[in-house]
Amino acid sequence: MADAPDLPPLREVIAKYGLRAEKSLGQNFLLDLNLTGRIARCAGRLDGETVIEIGPGPGGLTRAILGAGAGRLIAIEKDTRCLPALAEIAAAYPGRLEVVNDDALEIDEPALFEGKAKIIANLPYNVATPLLIKWLRQRERFSSLTLMFQKEVADRLTATPRTKSYGRLSILCQWLCETRREFDISPRAFTPPPKVTSTVVTLIPRETPLFPADPDIFEKVVAAAFNQRRKMLRASLKPLGPPPEEMLEKAAIAPTRRAEELTVEEFCALARVYADQ
Repeated sequence: MADAPDLPPLREVIAKYGLRAEKSLGQNFLLDLNLTGRIARCAGRLDGETVIEIGPGPGGLTRAILGAGAGRLIAIEKDTRCLPALAEIAAAYPGRLEVVNDDALEIDEPALFEGKAKIIANLPYNVATPLLIKWLRQRERFSSLTLMFQKEVADRLTATPRTKSYGRLSILCQWLCETRREFDISPRAFTPPPKVTSTVVTLIPRETPLFPADPDIFEKVVAAAFNQRRKMLRASLKPLGPPPEEMLEKAAIAPTRRAEELTVEEFCALARVYADQ
């Protein structure tokens, strides 16, 4: 992905503004423009699209998103030190980049735009999962989410039953979205290098959840099952109240199975039974 001709290299920008990555903010800057361009392309055509970016830092991915044709990019950056660097990018792409100095955990992104937007972000590791859950609850406002996580979290998003990584996050994401693992990124690509590999994942929100179930009840049942994931369901579901064996029989699920063995469809069936109790 080519830089805008009047923008200096990212390493010069970092040196100019003293942008040392802050561990407390979960910052790891991605400076390889080939990789930032590849991430932007994972989100599909951006021509004329509204895009949300979280934690742009010095703006490596920001440049790639704008270079790919995004009509409007709203970059949410908590760190005031990064604002001058982002202002330079905004000047190079007049009228297309808006920088919002706020905390992504607190802000209501859909209030910033009309219609639907794409989210593209190299997420700070320390807030990645809470942000994802927040966006899943607002998924009707997003056409896609292309996000970089630490590999362990990406494994959970895309895990299948009977695997170590399969759990509450796997089930919730796959119930509400089509999940697609894109590619891994070595720690060496970042400044400073994190201790883990990163993975880019794209989630496409479904028009309706994969199988019918009340969202609050569904999450309650899944949480109960995985709070004691090593136990059989006839034991782990006891905190829900109704006799687990009766619920499991109505859902056609053997009481000796464990949470990690159930498919999304089976959890939805169980949630519907629980709702009728």
